Amino acid sequence: MELTTFWFILLGVLWTGYFVLEGFDFGVGMLVPVLGGTARGDAPGAPEQEKRRRVLLTSIGPFWDGNEVWLLTAGGATFAAFPHWYATMFSGMYLALLLVLVGLIVRNMGFEYRHKRDSEAWRRGWDACIVGGSVAAPLLLGTGLTNLVHGLPMTAHLAGSTTYTEFSGTLLSLLNPVSLLGGITITVLCLTHGAHFLALKTQGEVREGARAVAARAGVLAAVLAVLLLGWLGAERGSTASWVTTVVAAVALLAALAANARGREGWAFVGTATTTVLTVATYFLMLFPNAINGRGDDPALTLDAAASSPLTLQIMTWAALIFTPVVLAYTAWTYWVFRKRISTHHIPTATASVH
Repeated sequence: MELTTFWFILLGVLWTGYFVLEGFDFGVGMLVPVLGGTARGDAPGAPEQEKRRRVLLTSIGPFWDGNEVWLLTAGGATFAAFPHWYATMFSGMYLALLLVLVGLIVRNMGFEYRHKRDSEAWRRGWDACIVGGSVAAPLLLGTGLTNLVHGLPMTAHLAGSTTYTEFSGTLLSLLNPVSLLGGITITVLCLTHGAHFLALKTQGEVREGARAVAARAGVLAAVLAVLLLGWLGAERGSTASWVTTVVAAVALLAALAANARGREGWAFVGTATTTVLTVATYFLMLFPNAINGRGDDPALTLDAAASSPLTLQIMTWAALIFTPVVLAYTAWTYWVFRKRISTHHIPTATASVH
């Protein structure tokens, strides 16, 4: 296997890990005002309502910051292995990627600061930041990745004897129907995945509410996924990508059936499988390109975007040594924090030091 192909596959693995793991905590963040809202006639700010919100945030507390490392690693690996891909993507999607960064920063501040003051208005302000960042990040990333597959306006240039390909569109070029559909689909899939995680990780009222949300969101995700992958498949599909598309759809339907039967573990596995196969479908539609050209525009190929062979060799050895260590540590973290939680595990809030 060529090293360019190896690193393309590894980037697919990194993006898969990001959307599977960060995807469920995006979903939990979106559900804070839904499952942590007023229930049984509780007044806004009532102790039980705050406990429900803390259950949601505690369920992802040990994981969310580690999950974001997958995105940083994917970005760093792209920069090192395919610098032309990185440069073209960041020049063409600069504003969108800046908004992703802002959304993640604001969201993370919400996790860190909401408990710093004993004030309902203070907590609700940071909760809004958590919800906003949890929606904005998957929406923008989904739109951006769909653009890579659907195709970007690209122009070939000649510098001496070297031909190189650059983005030649504008921000409006990114806001096309299929790419926006991709962003919405990824967001709804994250919502469903997060609801299944909560049903698996909690007890009582939050668990039942999460199952109800997953049932409704899952149907919407299935419809959107069929439209999205069918549309992209008609443009860029191959036999392999159609196979992963069909299996992804079957996995999502199986997740909905498992959720209806109260099998939360299998439901979570189902949406995780759907996410894995959706990312795989995207990368199969990309290969052997890093960025597809729109219409008759030239594509940016992996060979043209890649670093030198020596750079790829050094990076490959580093990846073979450190990737298993990171995976083992991640698995250990999830095993340690595997038990369910409920509102009775959450102590009543006390005033914090200002």
